[in-house]
Amino acid sequence: MGENRTPRGAEVRAVRFGLDLGMTLIDTAEMYGDGAAEEVVGEALLGRREEAFLVSKVLPSNATRRGVAAACRRSLRRLRTDRLDLYLLHWPGGVPLAETVEAFETLQDEGLIAAWGVSNFDVDDLEELAEVAPPGRCVTDQVLYNLDYRGIEHDLLPAAAGRKMPVMAYSPVGQGGHLLHHPVLSEVAGRHGRTPAQIALAWTLRDPNVVSIPKASDETHVRDNVAAMDIELLPEDLEALDEAFPPPRSKVPLAML
Repeated sequence: MGENRTPRGAEVRAVRFGLDLGMTLIDTAEMYGDGAAEEVVGEALLGRREEAFLVSKVLPSNATRRGVAAACRRSLRRLRTDRLDLYLLHWPGGVPLAETVEAFETLQDEGLIAAWGVSNFDVDDLEELAEVAPPGRCVTDQVLYNLDYRGIEHDLLPAAAGRKMPVMAYSPVGQGGHLLHHPVLSEVAGRHGRTPAQIALAWTLRDPNVVSIPKASDETHVRDNVAAMDIELLPEDLEALDEAFPPPRSKVPLAML
């Protein structure tokens, strides 16, 4: 959002409509639209902040002690709020993790964030993080996960489950429409009387340890996403999707967008 592909007013209405329908988790980042996405969310949440679980992300280039604090305060100004429910490191960078963790912990102590986590961290990154972070403090890892990108099933999803840490799946229906034109996905969608996007989204939600965060910049898209939550994929659906989109048999490098 905030990149002028969709009128700002429509994006604001889409966020508010999602809240109306009970979709309370809103994910954004300082990088999206160079802060403009946060501004859209901030406008949408005017008078409704208490209804949302608000997530934003800091760039690795800002992940120093001072940089995290300054970036968080800029995000808060754009979001027109005094706190984030969750603040993530957008991807691993050159700043020592111990320094970033210390900065997150300070923000938490100050009440500016309720919790912190990471994004685009592979298993080895999580292991490195565990050496410098108090147990249980990192509450999520947000990663690319959809039918086209299932690599995390081999090791990252089990590792997260072992830590009792949910995974946030970004781009759950893919990008560019390639995934949604797959004939098998369309076949499964037809059996359920749903769209391929709704089936792709429901597929990510089959795992209770996965939180899925699809983008929706208009009200129709928001309504479709909400409807996906009621889809129960049958064993034959999952078997067909596994055949068309095989799960990993060995370690796969973490994919990113």
